[in-house]
Amino acid sequence: MSHFRTALVVMTGVALLAAGEASAHTGEGLSGGLISGFTHPILGWDHVVAMVAVGLWGAFLGKPAIWILPVVFPLVMALGGALGVAGIPVPAVEAGIAVSGIVLGLLVAFAVRAPLWIAAVLVGVFAIFHGHAHGTELPDAANPFAYALGFVVGTGVLHLAGILLGFATAIPKGAYVVRAAGIVIAAVGGAFLVGIA
Repeated sequence: MSHFRTALVVMTGVALLAAGEASAHTGEGLSGGLISGFTHPILGWDHVVAMVAVGLWGAFLGKPAIWILPVVFPLVMALGGALGVAGIPVPAVEAGIAVSGIVLGLLVAFAVRAPLWIAAVLVGVFAIFHGHAHGTELPDAANPFAYALGFVVGTGVLHLAGILLGFATAIPKGAYVVRAAGIVIAAVGGAFLVGIA
């Protein structure tokens, strides 16, 4: 199991390093279907921080949040995607995505222990913004179903990375590492919000 965790952490690290070279909502590179869908959330910092934060916060909150939050996010994200495909507008999508990083990062940084239903609703609201942004791009993909499937799997990988990082709370001083990650996530979200990232 420790080798499995190590491999996932290494894969996530590589994805995070590559993320700086991508822009999340340019609409470029969507035509590849499954692979494009999978790499899209992993190569966009705005998605990386929010989705890792969901896993981190779930791990911090413990059972059952550790698995409920990473399930709620992609399910509601699919609803947001459907709204985007249907052309139903959602106001301030890009701002909502940036704010998701800020809020989720701060929840982790300040070790906020919200009731499960509040955590799930908050994660769900942010998921709508992420889904809508990609739903509006989805019709241009060569294989929309494959792209959507890849996007959900990529999202799951980022949630898993957050959960694995969240396990650091079980080691001495590990909670400080997790909370510091929350600060970084909030800072990246803030950078997107003001347009410097």
